[in-house]
Amino acid sequence: MKRESSRKPASRRRKQERKRKPSGLVVEHGRRAAMVLVAVLLLAAGVWSSWGTAQHVVLSKGREHGTLTVERCGAQTCTGPFDPEGSPGARDGMTIGRSVAVARGERLDVVVKPGTDEVVRAGWPGALHAWVPLGGALLLAALVIGGGLRLARVAWGVAAAGGALLLGAFFAL
Repeated sequence: MKRESSRKPASRRRKQERKRKPSGLVVEHGRRAAMVLVAVLLLAAGVWSSWGTAQHVVLSKGREHGTLTVERCGAQTCTGPFDPEGSPGARDGMTIGRSVAVARGERLDVVVKPGTDEVVRAGWPGALHAWVPLGGALLLAALVIGGGLRLARVAWGVAAAGGALLLGAFFAL
């Protein structure tokens, strides 16, 4: 005598699992929307914090270019004389943000921030250094994309872009 199983066939179980209650769909879509919002906010914050310095490097046409010779460094900034390209004479007291790559006596190609006595590095090293906050934001957004949105391939791509940006800045400086 055959015993009847109280279990439903596998195909029928799968169909029931796929069907969700409307409240479950709302929660799922709300969770995904929240994760998208968090990822977009992280990336926007990275661009916003990078743009303050990056605009002077990326859009340097028409800005004052020259060379800064580092004389002394404090906790946050380094100072030294600035030798501009062209006819104006050298100026003392120009400052640049301190980084581990700045050493006393080093000559750096820089761009002057308009209306200030601050300078930022020019060229590829300056551009990569300016976009470091975006690289960190890309790495954080990759965690949200991979874990919250469950888009593993996209997350790996975003993380690779952020890592490449950070490594490029590290080796350029």
